[in-house]
Amino acid sequence: MSGLLATPSRAALVILGVAVATIGGAWIIEGLGFAPCELCLKQRIPYYAGVPLAALAAIAARRGGEGAARIALALLGLLFAAGTALALYHSGVELKLFPGPSECTGALRKAGSFDDFRSSLDRMKVVSCDRPALRIFALTLSNWNVLISAGLAAMAFRAWRGTRAA
Repeated sequence: MSGLLATPSRAALVILGVAVATIGGAWIIEGLGFAPCELCLKQRIPYYAGVPLAALAAIAARRGGEGAARIALALLGLLFAAGTALALYHSGVELKLFPGPSECTGALRKAGSFDDFRSSLDRMKVVSCDRPALRIFALTLSNWNVLISAGLAAMAFRAWRGTRAA
């Protein structure tokens, strides 16, 4: 590896920084009034797990714990690969390539009773997973997450592989 990712410690720190910036950006966008859908919230899970794991990888690498750093980097790679898959799924739901979860996609059903009507009111509070609320440079947030998660997974696997060769 070269440059910024020359060591496992640096790679872990870059992963940590990008993950913190990404989840922070999601919180800022939410604070601006763009409520996340159920799939958006699930896409945050790899970041919530990845931030402390990347910090542990950096600490382990700096303290000479190569085995622990390697395990953490491999786990980071798997974690963000799973995040990439989830973001790809959400992107496909947004493009109507396949159906999304029934809890957050499709039209509201017609109320046949008062209980159905109350249930419909609860459903109206649900943010739709198949209608992107925001696009940035023509990409939806789930599209951006595909790119970011894939990049983080590749970075983690590359650093893990580099530690094996050393």
